[in-house]
Amino acid sequence: MLDLAIIGGGPAGLTAGLYATRGGLKNVVMFEMGMPGGQITGSSEIENYPGQAEVVSGMDLMANWPEQCQRFGLKHEMAQVDNVTKTGDIFKLVTSDKKEYEARAVLIATGSVPKRAGFKGENEFFGRGISTCATCDGFFYKGKEVAVIGGGDSAIEEAVYLAKLCKKVYLVHRRDTYRAAPSTIEHMKHTENIEEVTNVIVEEVFGDAMGVTGLKVKHKDTGEIRDLPTPGVFVFVGRDVLNAPLKQADGTFLCDVNESGEVIVDLRMRTSVPGLYAAGDIRIDAPKQVVCAAGDGATAAVNIIEYLG
Repeated sequence: MLDLAIIGGGPAGLTAGLYATRGGLKNVVMFEMGMPGGQITGSSEIENYPGQAEVVSGMDLMANWPEQCQRFGLKHEMAQVDNVTKTGDIFKLVTSDKKEYEARAVLIATGSVPKRAGFKGENEFFGRGISTCATCDGFFYKGKEVAVIGGGDSAIEEAVYLAKLCKKVYLVHRRDTYRAAPSTIEHMKHTENIEEVTNVIVEEVFGDAMGVTGLKVKHKDTGEIRDLPTPGVFVFVGRDVLNAPLKQADGTFLCDVNESGEVIVDLRMRTSVPGLYAAGDIRIDAPKQVVCAAGDGATAAVNIIEYLG
């Protein structure tokens, strides 16, 4: 019987493991199929993590986390959890290789992943001019022109954020109307250095060995092709929440989720099910920053220790 099962080995899961084991829990297992570290390990440059004075890659930033977290007894099980159920006070976890585990408490920290838009060059230049995080990468384009692809709240909010740093922002959207809140749209329309490029399809992002150099769009009605000269392209077309382990046999979720599939938590990272906690990008209103995910993990662990008494 596990005291705590942690599903996910990113900053939230690792920090929760550190705090839980150091806080006295004896049997804590973190389930992570690959190398712990999370999505941030794919980032080429990190310069906004507190205390990290030098610019480092995401891989370098996370390099020492697993060893530190395992120092106090956190175990790493290299397995994918397919399903979590609860009977009475006990949770049951089933992995992809059909092993079963029982736990008194569960923290799900599997995160979410940005959806890909599917245009030519997206995979080739991802991380070399194509980004899904304006807060992370916007600074690198200070005083330059960038393009934002999308028409929802996130896309428009990030376009406004980037407009404060960049010389010009092209807001590229496949429709001529937006799916964002009216106040957000109004704010964007009053931002002078945002140019709306609507009713277009992204044909291609192109570049060279150094990275992105431009974006090619095609107008849906006229067929006109336009090249936008920009070294930075930010894609915001939604996220896929990695909540599959919480799906039950009847198609519902083990705990309450919102319309996007994000897990609803309170300030203690508690879900609607006692003993089940969520941290990091899988939860509602997550800022999607390493430092915030780590904070979630610590918050969850402190409260799990209290819950287990």
